[in-house]
Amino acid sequence: MSNKTFSNILILGFFVLVLGFIIRVFSGSFQTESKINHSPKLVVGIVVDQMKYQYLAKFWDHYSDGGFKRLINNGFNAKSNHYGYAQTSTGPGHSTVATGTHPGVHGIIGNSWFDKKSKKSIYCVDDLKYKTVGSNTNQGEKSPFNLLTTTLSDENRVATNFKGKTIGVAIKDRGSILSSGHTANAAYWFDSKEGSFISSTYYLTDLPLWAEEFNKSRHIDSYLKPWDTYYDISTYVESSSDDNNYESNFSGEENPVFPHNFKIKNDKTGKAYYGSLTSTPFGNSLVSDFSIKAIEGEQLGEDNITDFLLIDFSSTDYVGHQFGAHSKEVQDTYIRLDKEIERLLNYFDKNIGKNEYTLFLTADHGVTDAPGFLKDNKIPVNYFNSKKFKYYIEKSLITMFGSKYIISGNSNQQIYLNHELIDKLNLNLDVVKKSVINTIQSYPGIDNVYSSEQILGGSDDHFINLIRNGFNINISGDIMYTMMPNWTYYRKGSTHGRRFNHDTHVPLILYGKGIKKGSISRKTDVIDIAPTVASVLGINSPNGSTGQVIFEAIDD
Repeated sequence: MSNKTFSNILILGFFVLVLGFIIRVFSGSFQTESKINHSPKLVVGIVVDQMKYQYLAKFWDHYSDGGFKRLINNGFNAKSNHYGYAQTSTGPGHSTVATGTHPGVHGIIGNSWFDKKSKKSIYCVDDLKYKTVGSNTNQGEKSPFNLLTTTLSDENRVATNFKGKTIGVAIKDRGSILSSGHTANAAYWFDSKEGSFISSTYYLTDLPLWAEEFNKSRHIDSYLKPWDTYYDISTYVESSSDDNNYESNFSGEENPVFPHNFKIKNDKTGKAYYGSLTSTPFGNSLVSDFSIKAIEGEQLGEDNITDFLLIDFSSTDYVGHQFGAHSKEVQDTYIRLDKEIERLLNYFDKNIGKNEYTLFLTADHGVTDAPGFLKDNKIPVNYFNSKKFKYYIEKSLITMFGSKYIISGNSNQQIYLNHELIDKLNLNLDVVKKSVINTIQSYPGIDNVYSSEQILGGSDDHFINLIRNGFNINISGDIMYTMMPNWTYYRKGSTHGRRFNHDTHVPLILYGKGIKKGSISRKTDVIDIAPTVASVLGINSPNGSTGQVIFEAIDD
């Protein structure tokens, strides 16, 4: 072999080695990139108001293969997902899902709370700096001002240099606004006075054409009809009898039984009365209709930059409050919601692409059964009378300190002391606080009473931790009290807002691009949703996030 031939072989071999190295490097880069993040065209966040986890199992046999069953069978189901704080209500729930942290950090400690500065109750999304867009009412004077941290969709907006859009849709203003965050292109909610979807000048100066056309079409009027069960009511064996004393009837009907012929027109004005729609499954259908129009009108999911659509199905909460967790009405509402989920999934498949969207479904809180239902079935229930409790406290304050105004406010089971008056009367704050705590503790039905110092202390007690997670020293009260498990407020229908499992245990289903099929039974927290989805997208978690990535759910 000549020297020249040998040299050529060496050169050829060198190039083969270099080429192989380059291929391996680039191949590895591509593999690494595909593992670092997924880029769905659309992230859909669905929050079902007042849905406890039990409803998935309880009504399973009535669900279609294309709704909840499809999500669970082809997605990831966290079976023991809980809220990690005590004040389980809508405003805190939506904020917690969106921010990945508890109310003590994100600042939405209730739907409303006593404001220390103004000395009056404030609503979580009220903001008089802004006006209504889409109607002539004041129902749009709202903003996310009180939300102290970023949301998951805010982080996506920043990560995409604000090219990825965010749209929120709900019946309730707080459901839409707090889910969507500070940088949303728009949040829409339902104005029941005019039967229209509206927004706020915080987001828009005018409704976009597609939203105006939706409102002007009066499509909503098609839902002004009697509500009967989707299937034969005799098959609804999982719920209690239809005719009972635990439910409230609609205006215009004598008894709260199927079919419901609720009042359609206002007697005085003759105008359509849309308020009752929110307490029927038709409210959820209306939200689905508007969400689909939003996708089309805003061209969500049409390019490779991830958009967000946040949907809150609020009517489940209204139905639950009116009829109770064990009612035929709640069962029918979830059967019909399953159909809405199926409709949306089919729409996403066709218009976004079957593996081009990522979806999560959860709830803002759970719910307990109607007190009367529990009592009649030999489950211990005692009724707590708020007016008598208030009178008892005020009478005690007058006896001890000569004034009932030692307390400025009482909201969300939190007592706000009047520090100015305490100083003026030359009273010792610690003595006053201890006296108030002892007075409250002696009242029937009270479980525990804590000072702010105890709440912020180092105790590892489970229930103190739940209270601590919902406590913000700048916003919350000086004293917090809890009620015994078997004590509740008298009401028809069901309610929530407690620290017990019925209220904290909610669904969490992850589905679609970047998500594995499977399930886990270990306990997860709702604050884990935002960092998990952020990990799928390869973006920052919200700036106050304290949750953990549910690594079992992520498809590498």
